[in-house]
Amino acid sequence: MRKIVAGLFISLDGVVEAPETWHFPYLNDEMGQAVAAQMQAADALLLGRHTYDAFAAHWPHQDATKDPMAATLNAAPKYVVSTTLTTPTWANTTVIAGEPRKELIRLKEAPGKDIGMSGSPTLVTWLLREGLLDELNLLVHPIVLGRGRRLFDEGIGQIPLTLTRSATFSTGVLNLTYTRA
Repeated sequence: MRKIVAGLFISLDGVVEAPETWHFPYLNDEMGQAVAAQMQAADALLLGRHTYDAFAAHWPHQDATKDPMAATLNAAPKYVVSTTLTTPTWANTTVIAGEPRKELIRLKEAPGKDIGMSGSPTLVTWLLREGLLDELNLLVHPIVLGRGRRLFDEGIGQIPLTLTRSATFSTGVLNLTYTRA
């Protein structure tokens, strides 16, 4: 069975919003290798609507011959959980509306590699609550932002997790992998 695996850049105070404004000083080869390993383990991408909009506005316009990440993302099958997106513009995109739980279970049961996620904190939270997220990879940056969208809102309830892998990068970033307990 395939796994749904989420990867997020996160600050010490739990902020996941707009990492492009704060995470680059911590980007190094170690982080690049961690992100690349997660991407290589997946053959499909699962996104929430807001992350899809941001990615679809950027990645299709990048030169895939010069940027391996653009080539990978543009070619991959993409699944967007949304009740408002009706006509996706990014190639290889399927919208999951109606009953996302059933469709995601069907995707997990289909043959293939992991189903990767990047960003999409609302969807990550929903997947955790529904018991559908198999692995949560957090790249915890040694910075306190003080404001911004946090990964977990109040009211999510308790969801026990098990730390299955950890590493500390030379920049102070923690690479933490969790599964459901």
